Amino acid sequence: MRVFCLILTRKTSKLAVRQVYRVIVHQMKAKSARLFFIDAMRAWAILMMLQGHFIDGLLDPIFRDKENMVFKTWLYFRGITAPVFFTVSGFIFTYLLIRVPQKGFDNPRVKKGIRRGLQLLLIGYLLRTNFVGLLSGHIYGSFYLVDVLHCIGLSILAVVGVYLFSAKRGSWVFPVVLLGITLGLFLFEPVYKQWSFGFLPEMIANYFTKANGSVFTIIPWLGYATVGGFLSVLFTKFRDLKYLYPTAIAIATLVGLSLIYYSSLGFVSLHQVTGIELFSLIQSNNYLFIRLGDVFVVFAVFMIIRKFLTNTTVLKIGASTLSIYVIHFIILYGSFTGMGLYRFFKYSLSPSVVIAGALAFMVMCTYLALLYNKHEIEIKAQLSNGIAQLKIKGGELYQFAKPAVKDVSLKVKLFLNRVLRTVK
Repeated sequence: MRVFCLILTRKTSKLAVRQVYRVIVHQMKAKSARLFFIDAMRAWAILMMLQGHFIDGLLDPIFRDKENMVFKTWLYFRGITAPVFFTVSGFIFTYLLIRVPQKGFDNPRVKKGIRRGLQLLLIGYLLRTNFVGLLSGHIYGSFYLVDVLHCIGLSILAVVGVYLFSAKRGSWVFPVVLLGITLGLFLFEPVYKQWSFGFLPEMIANYFTKANGSVFTIIPWLGYATVGGFLSVLFTKFRDLKYLYPTAIAIATLVGLSLIYYSSLGFVSLHQVTGIELFSLIQSNNYLFIRLGDVFVVFAVFMIIRKFLTNTTVLKIGASTLSIYVIHFIILYGSFTGMGLYRFFKYSLSPSVVIAGALAFMVMCTYLALLYNKHEIEIKAQLSNGIAQLKIKGGELYQFAKPAVKDVSLKVKLFLNRVLRTVK
């Protein structure tokens, strides 16, 4: 619109032409810089999360046969969803953070990141709030549990912290620290997973241990977000490489398959050579590195098919993950009221019913989220207007009731004085 206004103006000048050129170049750069395959990965991850939560929460346990190839395959791919989602979240945020020329606190993305991280924490707690119980003066224990939004919010804050720490140091410090955090969290998981964190208040401890019922914890899941940030730095650094995608696909495939099929053997060999017991403990439950391998393979697959991932609806879904997550949580788990599908159909549906229900659930949550995003400005304007009206009415009510309150308080005071004098 701005371009057409400049072109159609009667007083077109060289300055106006230059402005038109700059706008067009900026728009072309912005479009070319957008990584469509990342948006598509995020869309895929959120849809897999929807069906995963639905089926896991409502499928009758009698059908959960791990020897059944179909259920076994579904279970494996369900386990990929969260690592991909955390990695992509770290990738996207870091990609936007380091694209800005300003450094340190001058980078506008720093403040946006802090606001976003705190917003996700707030939404995470709101989704676990039961207002019916709150009105009766009761806060359920599930309110204090930590979930995906809490961990992603803290992960964003952590990436911001690392970025600020490394801002005035060498350009290599930021990616090295991010990768170091991932390796540290993944390598020492057998050690800290045994800690109870009982010295912390339960609300804080829930961020570090699942002992109280938390679904996710910041350790080790922060590691996937930081490796996503590390990959984002590499991608940005070599974005002008002629054979970027063929090289990235080959490396991601090689690293991914190596982690999936050979990381456990590698830790066995390290244990035999060094005698360090930690490597044996990692090998006995090597899910973090295997899942990281899955993430690399998913990256490779989506980079291979990237030319087919420019569908507008897919990109909109990828940009609406927060709305989709909130809506799915309300419908499935009954946020605010406790009246969700999980309450009525928990572990009770047959495979045919639960599969059809999962598909319908995915469509409904996605449709509602896209509908909300389409009218987001109007909805927020209505909410702001409603809040403003409540404030005005509240102020008017206070002014109206103020004389009456003063009169009542004066009478109460006189009554108490008489009583006290009588007692004396």
